[in-house]
Amino acid sequence: MDLIADMLLVAGSFGAGVYCYVLSVRLKRFTTLETGMGGAIAVLSAQVDDMTVALDKARGAANGSAESLEALTARGEAVAKRLELLVASLHDLPEPVTRPRAPVAEDPPEEERRMRFVRRRAARDSLEAAE
Repeated sequence: MDLIADMLLVAGSFGAGVYCYVLSVRLKRFTTLETGMGGAIAVLSAQVDDMTVALDKARGAANGSAESLEALTARGEAVAKRLELLVASLHDLPEPVTRPRAPVAEDPPEEERRMRFVRRRAARDSLEAAE
């Protein structure tokens, strides 16, 4: 009986050894950096790093744009308040009195006259009409 128990124990140990060997071979193929999952994980890790850098740049640009937009909005609100005050103050002004216009002189004084030149083209009687 001891002999059978020992044989079963050796067979079980041998089976566990073979199982561990097969698992180690599969694990080596799985983690190979060039062809296995390790390579895919390394590529994805590099892509994640690149995307993190791009995200940081985009975040910085967005923060700069947001600050600029806030400054412009505050400036616009200040101008709008000032315009509202100006429009409100226009209501307090008296109505303008309409005065008749002074007659306009037809000819400007002699000093303000300018010499004008008129150019005329020569008559084209010598040209023949095309038929």
